[in-house]
Amino acid sequence: MKHVARKRFGQNFLTDDHVLNNIIDAIGPRKGDVMVEIGPGLAAMTALLLKVLDHMHVVELDRDLVARLEKSYPRERLTVHSGDALKFDFASIPVPAGRKLRVVGNLPYNISSPLLFHLAEFAPVVEDQHFMLQKEVVERMVAEPGTKAYSRLSVMLQWKYDMELLFVVPPTAFDPPPQVDSAIVRMIPRAQPLAVDGARLEAVVQKAFSQRRKVIRNCVAGMFTEAQLVEAGIDPGARPETVSLEQYVALANLKS
Repeated sequence: MKHVARKRFGQNFLTDDHVLNNIIDAIGPRKGDVMVEIGPGLAAMTALLLKVLDHMHVVELDRDLVARLEKSYPRERLTVHSGDALKFDFASIPVPAGRKLRVVGNLPYNISSPLLFHLAEFAPVVEDQHFMLQKEVVERMVAEPGTKAYSRLSVMLQWKYDMELLFVVPPTAFDPPPQVDSAIVRMIPRAQPLAVDGARLEAVVQKAFSQRRKVIRNCVAGMFTEAQLVEAGIDPGARPETVSLEQYVALANLKS
C-alpha cells in the first residue's frame, strides 16, 4: 500500500536514484559507523546505507512509517526510535569508546532551524552531519559576513561547526516535489569552539539581528555601550550582518 506524504510532517520523499547515490558518496558510510538517520521516510537512503552498515538507528515521527520500517527490517539491523527528533536525546544512542555518532537525514523543512539548534547541543558527541535542507537555509548556514544571507543562524551554527554546501537538488528529485530547491550540507563539529557562554552569545546575536536594518549601536542599545562595541573590535556604525563570529564572541564575553 502506497504511503501518502503528509503535509503536517513536511514529508517530501527523495526518489531520484542518481541524487541518492551522490548523497551516499558524500556521507561515505564505513563499516562500524554508529549512524542515525532523521526522518527516514520510505527508507530510500536507509536501504543504501545498510548495504555498508551492519546496523543503524532512525528517528521517525510518523507512526505508519514506523510500523513499515519495523516490518521491513529486523531489530538487529535497524533500531527505530518512534518520536519527534526535536525532543530526541541523541546522546542516548550507545557509541563505543573512542567513536562518535554520525547523523544524516532529509530534514523536514518546516522545523529545520529549531532542529539544527537542538542538534547543536549534541555537537561534542557527533563526528559529522549530512543533511538535505532547503537551499535557502543552507545558504544562510554557510553565509559569510557582509552578505545578505548572513544571519543569526549563520553565526550560531558557525560557532559550533565547519560547514559546506556540497550540491543542489532540484524539486523533481522528490515525490511530491517541494516548491523550492534543496541542498546537501556537510557539518563537522569544531574541536575547539571559541570560548563563550552559549546562552550569552545567543542572546547577543538575537538582539543584534532583531533589527538588522539598523546599525549595531542601535540594535544592542541598552545591552552594550558604544565604548564596549569598540572594545570588541566592532564599528558602532556597522550593520549586524557585517559583524563576524569572532566579534560577536568578543562582545558576548564583555560584561554588559
